[in-house]
Amino acid sequence: MSLDWTEKYRPKSLSDVIGNPSAVKELSDWAISWNEGKVKKKAVVLIGSPGVGKTSSAEALANDMRWTIIEMNASDQRTGNAIKETALMGAYFNAFRDDGNYIDSKDGGKKLIILDEADNLFGNADRGALPAINELIKTTKQPVILIVNDFYALSKKSSAIKTDTIQISFRKPTASSIASALKKIAEKEGITADPETLKKIAEVASGDMRAAVRDLESLAQGNRMIDTALAEKLSGRVTRDDMYSVLNEIFRKNNVQGSKKVLSNADVDPDTALIWIEENLPYEYKEPGDLVRGFEKLSRADVFLGRVHRRQYYGFWSYASDMMTAGVASAKMSNGVSHERFRFPTYLMKLSRSKAVRALRGSVCFKLACFLHTSTKRIEFEVLNPLKEMANNDAGIRMMLVRDVHFEPEELGFILNAKIDSDIVKEAFIIARDVPSKSNSPRLVETSNIEPEPEARIEKKPQSKLFDF
Repeated sequence: MSLDWTEKYRPKSLSDVIGNPSAVKELSDWAISWNEGKVKKKAVVLIGSPGVGKTSSAEALANDMRWTIIEMNASDQRTGNAIKETALMGAYFNAFRDDGNYIDSKDGGKKLIILDEADNLFGNADRGALPAINELIKTTKQPVILIVNDFYALSKKSSAIKTDTIQISFRKPTASSIASALKKIAEKEGITADPETLKKIAEVASGDMRAAVRDLESLAQGNRMIDTALAEKLSGRVTRDDMYSVLNEIFRKNNVQGSKKVLSNADVDPDTALIWIEENLPYEYKEPGDLVRGFEKLSRADVFLGRVHRRQYYGFWSYASDMMTAGVASAKMSNGVSHERFRFPTYLMKLSRSKAVRALRGSVCFKLACFLHTSTKRIEFEVLNPLKEMANNDAGIRMMLVRDVHFEPEELGFILNAKIDSDIVKEAFIIARDVPSKSNSPRLVETSNIEPEPEARIEKKPQSKLFDF
């Protein structure tokens, strides 16, 4: 079975990596410092969008330095224990080459620890992963590379990621760089393609080298010659209108006929489109009359969307789309046009930023609900806030949460509003490990279940009726 072209033509050396010369040099200098024993930071973080060459660069580096690779990617189990058993243990000891021969680190043989998609470690299946990564970064005797798409999502959870690593950013290669690489691949495969055709494929890929190679391979299936007409078919398959195009048709062009068509070609549902249009309407329609008419059409679109959800009849989507596109476009009577940038919806931005926090909050409430034999709603609204205050002021409560409720570092950090590698979180886990669980250990209990001591009971008197008829 022949190899996929993305694997067949994956860079074997850093000199083969497309674009990003400064990032490649910085990565190479870091590797050389390892071999010279002058390394200052033992780990690097490769940052960039998918397809820009981060993983390829890491593997090419290993080939250049003749290092053995230990890799964990998103398909592997990456709990704290798994990382300790695979990456952390591998980072302590010497290596064996692929042929089985032993090689000592003193002789230049090292293992490159690669954690791919390290910013996607925080689901329930990956609890405890980040503390293991922190330990790996600080104690490793082998070079470590973390590969991420969103460095902010990773660094905000741990200060060690920021302070103890070198961050190297990879940018999207230019269309001309991608076209040059495609030309070499086409020549090796015996494919004839003119420069304009290769440029078209590169432009459609939008800086994703992996996507460009796959597109070239798909067009070459059954064709020894690729022309521009064949490459043009990629546009309809890959390129989609986005909400910025929709907003431009509605607000800037006032295109009543074409605005709905552009929305139908955008990969977005009407509910999301409504949020985008609502966010930008006050900034685009400055005249009070335009604004009133625009929101009137938008409110009608919202009514139809409400009927969709209540009746589960999606035929109303068409009416809603007409109102939020053609209706809003036709609402403008003035001639003024705004030249400001369209705004990303604040609501969606807040949801995106709080996704991980909401998942963590749900996990905390669930564990507490199981421990206290009550509902998660009661935990969220009645217990959580007082517990945060108690935990911050009482080391015994923190120990109990770890030992008895089985909190992970991320969950305890959420309760304490602290990072998982902070001293207060570490101390709680050390104490919980050293103090065995006892039957009379402090526990969280519901106040409604506490029975007063016999001597503290007050005799209840019958209540008099306010109205006795």
